[in-house]
Amino acid sequence: MTKEIQEKHIATNLEDGIKKVKELALAKKRKFVESVDIAINIGVDAKQSDQTVKGSILLPHGLGKKVKIIVFAANDDQKKVALETGAIMAGFDDLVTKIEDGFLDFDVCIATPDVMPKISKVAKKLGPRGLMPSPKNGTVTTDIKKAVSESLKGKVGFKNDKAGTVHCAVGKVDFEDNALLENIKTVIKAIKDAKPENAKGKFIKEFFLNSTMGPSVQVAVESI
Repeated sequence: MTKEIQEKHIATNLEDGIKKVKELALAKKRKFVESVDIAINIGVDAKQSDQTVKGSILLPHGLGKKVKIIVFAANDDQKKVALETGAIMAGFDDLVTKIEDGFLDFDVCIATPDVMPKISKVAKKLGPRGLMPSPKNGTVTTDIKKAVSESLKGKVGFKNDKAGTVHCAVGKVDFEDNALLENIKTVIKAIKDAKPENAKGKFIKEFFLNSTMGPSVQVAVESI
């Protein structure tokens, strides 16, 4: 029985990579518009907490999708502001219970500082999915209106995983090439700016682009 050999897709620069990802995605004629994501293998020791690369950035062209936001807040006025600004849910104990029961159909989780100790109960469900609120990416805040508004406009968070890879959504395959390029460059700059002081050697080791259902396209890091 012979093994199927998957074709390796290589791009010399970001512009070439974007064209390849879009061609591969659009050739399949899916019934939905696929997202475009990046994956960057970075030169950090992911086991060391002081070498974690994380942060958030507002994409100039957004993500091209309706962002589902939930807000943890104990104050009724803050809950009201959250819902009026565009959050799909706002609550406290009831929202914790809902997540404990398996609810995870949202993209962003925002919380006020005073409720964070209670949210730790669901950290094991939120953390692995990159949904745990954090002061560093602006999702732990008293300014609920600003946080919800920015998330709706395309603010994305990033954090390296245990393998030292940073994943981030950058748009949709039906975006103009230049819009995707500007979004990608914005994320790359934010990741470079978040480089830990004690990280040694080459920081960006490998760079990949892919659509939701498509294969990865490796982009030459020399062009990044």
